[in-house]
Amino acid sequence: MDRHQRAEERLGTAGVAYRRVGSAEATAANLAWWDADADDYQATHREFLGAADFVWCPEGLREADARLLGEVRGSSVLEVGCGSAPCTRWLACQGARAVGVDLSAGMLRHALADHRRTGADAPLIQASAERLPLATGGFDTACSAFGAVPFVASLDAVFAEVARVLRPGGRWVFAVTHPMRWIFPDDPGPTGLTATQPYFDRTPYVEVNADGAATYVEYHHTMGDYVRALSGAGFRLTDLIEPEWPEAHTRVWGQWSPLRGKLFPGTAIFSAVAAGG
Repeated sequence: MDRHQRAEERLGTAGVAYRRVGSAEATAANLAWWDADADDYQATHREFLGAADFVWCPEGLREADARLLGEVRGSSVLEVGCGSAPCTRWLACQGARAVGVDLSAGMLRHALADHRRTGADAPLIQASAERLPLATGGFDTACSAFGAVPFVASLDAVFAEVARVLRPGGRWVFAVTHPMRWIFPDDPGPTGLTATQPYFDRTPYVEVNADGAATYVEYHHTMGDYVRALSGAGFRLTDLIEPEWPEAHTRVWGQWSPLRGKLFPGTAIFSAVAAGG
């Protein structure tokens, strides 16, 4: 059985469309999707992600090695789109005052279970990244490892919220699917090496039920879109990391594979500093 099949059956997914999707529809669809898929996602990826580890991407880049967030001990760190929160727990273990935010109650249920198993002490909040229920200027750093950013209707809204909750000069580091991957089929094999989609087409990828209502939504943004949205929110881009595929890494994760990873990047990690820094 395909890993996503159970979630698709629960939600009545009947096909794929490319169409505009507003914030309310995307939020409802992705909340339902991640709740429906949470158990299977954990069963598939938990061993790779760990219970209290910070893995930035399918290429296996770890914060323990990359140190993209700098020294976190004693600092306040927000993880946006924390999922089951292994990164939040790792940050807490490093001495950070870590907080995790995620839209999905299903994913946070797994996060709480792993909190209990590991003894982690880090608050978890269910909320949309477009409306963070957090005080202004309360964090030194914000991060996201493939969480929230590709699934919300407005990059501007998310980046503005992150800028609001950061202190002046705070750091915002987030990992997303590399924008160039949009032009290829979502396939880890040879079929995934031939371009079929226009890079400049921002129309969201939408899975729909028999009535045409969205059951899953993912947005495409170009490199320029990310840079402009960061600048518009008052951030200064300081680095852009495109992790290379490690030679001995054989894991296939969705469309990520050794075959594709040797030829072109699968992940883009943006590192930026808020106004005042």
